[in-house]
Amino acid sequence: MDCIFCKIVNKEIPSTIVYEDEEILAFEDVNPVAPVHILVIPKKHIRSLNDLTAEDSELVAKMMLVIQNIAKEKNIADAGYRVVNNCGELGGQAVHHIHFHLLGGREMLWPAG
Repeated sequence: MDCIFCKIVNKEIPSTIVYEDEEILAFEDVNPVAPVHILVIPKKHIRSLNDLTAEDSELVAKMMLVIQNIAKEKNIADAGYRVVNNCGELGGQAVHHIHFHLLGGREMLWPAG
């Protein structure tokens, strides 16, 4: 498989990991757009939001709780943060492995893009 995130999960590519368990990995984005920019991914390869199944619902819920905990650890929970998922080419998805961006540490403007 030629998925960069799967290679990060398998430790073939180094990353700065901020959280890891049996199902989820969170690491710092190499091209951050905010003072806090963490990517949260499932270790299971799921191509995009469109490819989630009912069986994945607990995994996604757990990912949201991981994001919440990381936001607290990074001291951005009280001030506010943004969680982003890009889906498909027009949605801006560059890596075809579902992932959520946790962005914080600065004001998030709207509209987003």
